[in-house]
Order: sequence, then structure tokens, then C-alpha cells
Amino acid sequence: MRKGDARMKILLLLVSGLVAVAAVDGTVVNATTGKPQASVIVSLLQPGSQGMQTLGSVKSDAEGKFTINKDVPPGPAILQAIYQGATYNLVLAPGGPTSGLHLKIYDSTSKPGIAKVSQHMILIEPSLSALEISETFLIENETTSTFQDPVKGSIEFYLPDAANEKVNVTINSPGGMPIQRPAEKTKDKNVYKIAYPVKPGESRFDVTYSLPPSETFSSEILHAEGVTRLVTPSAVSLSGDGIDSLGQEPQTKANIYNAGGTKYTVNIVGIGSLRNPEASADDDSGENPQLEEKAARVYSRMGAVLVLVFAILALGGVLLYRKRPA
Repeated sequence: MRKGDARMKILLLLVSGLVAVAAVDGTVVNATTGKPQASVIVSLLQPGSQGMQTLGSVKSDAEGKFTINKDVPPGPAILQAIYQGATYNLVLAPGGPTSGLHLKIYDSTSKPGIAKVSQHMILIEPSLSALEISETFLIENETTSTFQDPVKGSIEFYLPDAANEKVNVTINSPGGMPIQRPAEKTKDKNVYKIAYPVKPGESRFDVTYSLPPSETFSSEILHAEGVTRLVTPSAVSLSGDGIDSLGQEPQTKANIYNAGGTKYTVNIVGIGSLRNPEASADDDSGENPQLEEKAARVYSRMGAVLVLVFAILALGGVLLYRKRPA
């Protein structure tokens, strides 16, 4: 073989290797049936400051296989499948495998009882200017099907009149990224629904709204299963029929109460908020959230704080509840 031919052969091998790297391939697997799934739209996405950028999309073939002939970005990328109205994500870490991937999807169902509220936490932050309410619903789906009911929604919650229909909803689903979704009115007064697929595993729905300053707070519990906890900063105490004190969460010293029944009204004493006392007045980054016992101001970046705080409160609340005398 001539030297030029040998060099050309090596060059072709190198080029073919680069082509192989510049592609993402795998199989869409239906985890409900345990079989490959055909005709599923699969996209390669790159998150950035301008949102998600779609680098390429294909449809899985009859054997569930797909190949996206696009360069994988140097940073993290997301492989996303859309199936029966729900999206499923697989994060591609930098330097990780891009070939022979298995992207799981699930059949959808509206059968009642598939998705259940395991914990409902209501953070009450009174200040001189507003009463900030942040409700977190932890929803368990222990099946191999995705629950979605566009008519009744995945969950329903009570929104007081004083909120003036202004409410923010953030959803964290298994394998996904936090997303915003609107709350929709139902035919029942003050009852709103969130119509979003609940995938197998645990999902978190965060609902936040502001009320005028008040020494009382009234609401309703619309789910039959799970437990409901009322949470306040340590400088704030609650009293009222149907609630019982469970003590303080050890790390944040937040007060935790158990709410029984379907309706409740609590009396509020004190003011307080979850803040970072070392942050400047203009810094609401949400890093290292701590409890600050002073008047709260209305701020819009509660999501980053709640992600960390409620993880702590969920664990602390469960432990305190278990220690409670029978």
C-alpha cells in the first residue's frame, strides 16, 4: 500500500470516528409495557440563558430506535421525548455516553387514585405589608403509568378571595426541570386546578400567592389522602381549632403544626420570613436560606428558597411527627 493511500485510510477512520461522536442514538422504551415504542418524537435540547434550544428532532422507528445526527454541545444537554401529551427527559452529562441510550416513556391514564398527595406543606410568612403563602404538594405515583386528567387536573387547591386570582405555580417532576404552569379555575368557588401530567415517582407542585396583612388565615384542604403541615418562622406562632403543634424543625427552628379536618382558620401572632441575613437588600439569590426574624418584604424569588427549605421541612416534619406520643 502506498504511503498516500495509508494516510487517506487513517484520515477516513478519524473522520468516521468524529461522525460517530457527533450523533446521539438509542431506543425509546415504554416502561409501562416493557417494550420499545415506535413513533415517538425525540429531540436533543441545549439549555441556555435564552431558554431551551432544539438542536434536532427525529421520530423513533418501528423498533423504537432513533438517531439524531447533531453535535452534542460541550455543556449538559437534554434528550426529550413527547408521548401521549407528556414529556420525558434524559440529561446527557458532559463527557457521558451518547450512544445506546434508553429513553423511558410511560402510557398515560386518567384513572383515579394513580397520583396521591403524600404531604401538603403550607408556609405562612406574615409581615407588615403582606401575608405570603407558599403551598407545596408532594405527589406520589407508585405505578408505571403517567396520570393526567385535563378535565379535573392533577390536583386541586383552595385560593382565598383576597389573592385576587393571582397565583404562581412551579412544578418539579421526576427527571425534569422546574417549569411554570397556570392555575385554572373550576366551577367551584375558590377552587383551582393544575392540569399537568404526574409521572411515576415523586412530583412537587409549589403554589405561591400574597394576601393583604392579616392576623388570621383561612383555607380548605381538598385532598383526602396525605398529611397537611402548617409551617411558620420561629418568631411566628399559630393557634386555632383543628391544628396541633408538632414542635420546631431542628435546623431552621421553624414551627410546625399538624392540620386536621378539611377547613381551618388560624390566628397569627408575630412576623417573620425565610431570608438570608447576610445578603444585601438587593440580593434575593436564594442561596443558603436561613430564618430571619424581621418584617418580610414581598419578593418574587421564593422558588429558589423553597426548593431547599421544604426539603428540610419535609424531613423534619416527618421525624417530629413520628416522635409524637401515641
